[in-house]
Amino acid sequence: MTGRLKLVLASGSPRRLQLMAQMGVEPDRLLPVGIDETPKKGEIPRNLAKRLAKQKAEAAIAAVRRDEELAGALILAADTVVGLGRRCLPKAELIDEAATCLRQLSGRSHRVFTAICLVTPKRQIRQRLVETRVRFKRLSHEDIDSYLASGEWRGKAGGYAIQGFAGSFVVKLNGSYTNVVGLPLHETMGLLLGEGYPVHFNWLGQG
Repeated sequence: MTGRLKLVLASGSPRRLQLMAQMGVEPDRLLPVGIDETPKKGEIPRNLAKRLAKQKAEAAIAAVRRDEELAGALILAADTVVGLGRRCLPKAELIDEAATCLRQLSGRSHRVFTAICLVTPKRQIRQRLVETRVRFKRLSHEDIDSYLASGEWRGKAGGYAIQGFAGSFVVKLNGSYTNVVGLPLHETMGLLLGEGYPVHFNWLGQG
């Protein structure tokens, strides 16, 4: 398709790439960007997600400027934060962090926020914030120890991946499931279509 809008995904997350494939979209380039994701003092979860997604988008803009092949490309960035009240739970990298998250989430409701930023060819930023409420069952010591042994928690916001074994912990979910996985597809599709990206092209002839 000559002249088709190109799409850059400012992430190296396999989960986000899989979700985009579920939507029938294959980015032209993956462009992971590294930023400091430490919450600011007193920063609440929804604000952290919005700030980090915007910073990722801005870092990707700077990188794309150096690549002539991506001139005029759309850039999609996102960040997911798990919030327990006003607290931001970490993206667990250490087993002790994951264990603390799971103990805090046990038997309680929490909120998952994903902010998505779409950078237009004119380098304007369109942003959406999606919130999902999730309630976990009361986790036993065996639940926690076995989940920690699985390794699924590594690098995941709040120390769990809902699309894996932790899906069995969920008593109730109110909102977007794909938001909890890491990319709310309804809102992402709306942003892409709004900028003229041919989301439906790969759907044709699939019947």
